[in-house]
Amino acid sequence: MKLSVIYDSKTGNTAKMAECIVKGAQETEGVEAKAFSISNIDQDFVKESKAVIFGSPTYNGSLSAAMKAWLETEPVKLNVAGKLGGAYATAAFVHGGADLAIQCILTHLMVDGMMVYSSGQAKGMPVIHLGPVAISDSLGAYTELFCLYGKRMAEQMTEIFS
Repeated sequence: MKLSVIYDSKTGNTAKMAECIVKGAQETEGVEAKAFSISNIDQDFVKESKAVIFGSPTYNGSLSAAMKAWLETEPVKLNVAGKLGGAYATAAFVHGGADLAIQCILTHLMVDGMMVYSSGQAKGMPVIHLGPVAISDSLGAYTELFCLYGKRMAEQMTEIFS
């Protein structure tokens, strides 16, 4: 079963966290996961994916302009309706608006007919309320969290679609 991670990344931080999500997702038996920049997407892989996770750097308390523009036109072309969806963000500051960026992404996913999931309190600690956030000056401190998020998303995907 396939899972895609689609991201925008300016400095490489959001791309690094996408790879952590992929690593965690692949811990689930039978899951093939891949990450794609919004400028280089394997459309066939995404269309075959049962889950798609979207990531963005945080700018001015929201998602990047490139990701917002992409979300307004492209997901419907990838047949995302009915798929499991999730979101994550990277930020320069703890209170830089990453959770607002995630909420904006999740709203787009719901408008496009996706089922959004983060694991919330259902999987215990650490609780991932909306989606994981990584702060740029300490990315290494967040890799385990992002791997766990990928694993939780893959487990939920296989539970729903098996």
